[in-house]
Amino acid sequence: MKTYVKPFFALTIALVFASCGDKKPKEDFGKSAEEETVETTETAVDEVAADPLVAEGKTIFEGKGTCTACHKPDVKVVGPSLADISKIYKEQNASIVSFLKEEGKPLVDPSQYEVMKANFAITKAMSDDELKALEAYVLSY
Repeated sequence: MKTYVKPFFALTIALVFASCGDKKPKEDFGKSAEEETVETTETAVDEVAADPLVAEGKTIFEGKGTCTACHKPDVKVVGPSLADISKIYKEQNASIVSFLKEEGKPLVDPSQYEVMKANFAITKAMSDDELKALEAYVLSY
């Protein structure tokens, strides 16, 4: 048994030191997810500062709408990210306002529609102007 312990120990030490060497940087074939997240967030922040409708939508999104419980700018939590929602609604030239009034079908993640249904009581109580501001904020991503 002793004859196996020394070579095993020596091999383990050698592997540990070999794995601690200089790591080669990965080739950059585009932006990293972190860079894209920062860029998307910065774009949205710029639009909030420039457009009062987007700023109002942000206030509703973060407050009265309670949207932040399920939606984040660039990460899917319970519901899809704002970036995903914006991308799909822009591609399909669809209305977020119609969806929030429960007049349009779910486009982004239909499997989450049942979860979203509970929030329609909140969004249906909003005025058309509030819903348009909320839509402008989401589409700013």
